Amino acid sequence: MATARRERFIRAQLAWMLGATLILVLLDSLSYELVFVVSLIGFLVIVELTAPIAVTPTWRRRLLWLIGGGLVVFGYIVIRRILDILPSGVV
Repeated sequence: MATARRERFIRAQLAWMLGATLILVLLDSLSYELVFVVSLIGFLVIVELTAPIAVTPTWRRRLLWLIGGGLVVFGYIVIRRILDILPSGVV
Protein backbone atom coordinates (compact mmCIF):
# COMPACT_ATOMS: atom_id res chain seq x y z
CA MET A 1 0.00 0.00 0.00
CA ALA A 2 2.74 2.46 0.94
CA THR A 3 4.69 1.58 -2.18
CA ALA A 4 1.71 2.34 -4.42
CA ARG A 5 1.24 5.73 -2.78
CA ARG A 6 4.93 6.48 -3.07
CA GLU A 7 4.91 5.54 -6.76
CA ARG A 8 1.83 7.71 -7.32
CA PHE A 9 3.62 10.61 -5.62
CA ILE A 10 6.71 10.14 -7.80
CA ARG A 11 4.63 9.88 -10.97
CA ALA A 12 2.76 13.06 -10.10
CA GLN A 13 6.02 14.91 -9.47
CA LEU A 14 7.57 13.69 -12.71
CA ALA A 15 4.44 14.63 -14.66
CA TRP A 16 4.47 18.10 -13.12
CA MET A 17 8.16 18.62 -13.88
CA LEU A 18 7.89 17.40 -17.47
CA GLY A 19 4.75 19.46 -18.08
CA ALA A 20 6.33 22.58 -16.58
CA THR A 21 9.50 22.11 -18.64
CA LEU A 22 7.46 21.63 -21.81
CA ILE A 23 5.44 24.77 -21.13
CA LEU A 24 8.61 26.77 -20.44
CA VAL A 25 10.11 25.50 -23.70
CA LEU A 26 6.95 26.47 -25.61
CA LEU A 27 7.04 29.94 -24.04
CA ASP A 28 10.76 30.22 -24.87
CA SER A 29 11.52 30.92 -21.19
CA LEU A 30 13.55 27.86 -20.33
CA SER A 31 16.21 28.43 -17.67
CA TYR A 32 17.51 26.35 -14.80
CA GLU A 33 16.16 28.81 -12.26
CA LEU A 34 12.62 28.82 -13.65
CA VAL A 35 12.53 25.04 -13.95
CA PHE A 36 13.69 24.73 -10.36
CA VAL A 37 11.19 27.27 -8.99
CA VAL A 38 8.22 25.83 -10.89
CA SER A 39 9.25 22.28 -9.90
CA LEU A 40 9.55 23.33 -6.25
CA ILE A 41 6.09 24.90 -6.33
CA GLY A 42 4.69 21.72 -7.86
CA PHE A 43 6.51 19.61 -5.29
CA LEU A 44 5.03 21.60 -2.42
CA VAL A 45 1.53 21.38 -3.92
CA ILE A 46 1.82 17.63 -4.48
CA VAL A 47 3.13 17.10 -0.93
CA GLU A 48 0.11 18.91 0.47
CA LEU A 49 -2.44 17.27 -1.82
CA THR A 50 -1.19 13.76 -1.08
CA ALA A 51 -0.67 14.22 2.67
CA PRO A 52 -2.15 11.38 4.74
CA ILE A 53 -4.63 12.26 7.44
CA ALA A 54 -3.79 9.92 10.30
CA VAL A 55 -0.34 8.35 10.03
CA THR A 56 2.73 9.82 8.32
CA PRO A 57 4.95 7.17 6.70
CA THR A 58 8.70 7.36 7.17
CA TRP A 59 9.38 8.27 3.55
CA ARG A 60 7.10 11.32 3.84
CA ARG A 61 8.96 12.57 6.91
CA ARG A 62 12.14 12.56 4.85
CA LEU A 63 10.50 14.95 2.42
CA LEU A 64 10.99 17.69 5.00
CA TRP A 65 14.72 17.64 4.21
CA LEU A 66 13.99 18.08 0.50
CA ILE A 67 11.56 20.90 1.24
CA GLY A 68 14.13 22.64 3.46
CA GLY A 69 16.88 22.28 0.87
CA GLY A 70 14.57 23.51 -1.86
CA LEU A 71 13.60 26.56 0.14
CA VAL A 72 17.27 27.37 0.83
CA VAL A 73 18.07 27.20 -2.89
CA PHE A 74 14.95 29.25 -3.65
CA GLY A 75 16.11 31.90 -1.18
CA TYR A 76 19.53 31.98 -2.85
CA ILE A 77 17.90 32.46 -6.27
CA VAL A 78 15.71 35.29 -4.97
CA ILE A 79 18.62 37.08 -3.29
CA ARG A 80 20.77 36.73 -6.40
CA ARG A 81 17.98 38.14 -8.57
CA ILE A 82 17.47 41.07 -6.22
CA LEU A 83 21.20 41.83 -6.27
CA ASP A 84 21.15 41.73 -10.08
CA ILE A 85 18.30 44.26 -10.19
CA LEU A 86 19.81 46.73 -7.74
CA PRO A 87 22.24 49.33 -9.06
CA SER A 88 25.91 48.50 -8.49
CA GLY A 89 26.45 51.42 -6.08
CA VAL A 90 23.81 50.22 -3.62
CA VAL A 91 25.44 46.93 -2.72
